Amino acid sequence: MDRRGAAPHGGGGLRVPGPLGDLMILSMLRQTKGTALTVTDEEMLHAGRELASLEGIFAAPEGAATVIAARKLAASGWIQPQETVVLFNTGTGYKYAEAWQRALQSAPVE
Repeated sequence: MDRRGAAPHGGGGLRVPGPLGDLMILSMLRQTKGTALTVTDEEMLHAGRELASLEGIFAAPEGAATVIAARKLAASGWIQPQETVVLFNTGTGYKYAEAWQRALQSAPVE
């Protein structure tokens, strides 16, 4: 945890110590029978590298997290094979250039 009580990770947009709409979001998840899940830093970084190398997308870590979340939901059956899913990446990897540089330097070669 950092000094604000937030877990340290690469997805700064996901690190919110006291989200403004937390109760509204939880309420909407329940009303719509939605779900939420966790994604690790390592998973985000791996997906970010995949997006860059396979799709040419320099995603923000939060955008890369959506790839992992979709995979987990598909693997669990929550997302069905016939369903269409849209993943939003509203940020850019350039905002996190130093974090990506550190991550890529320490990443194993695939």
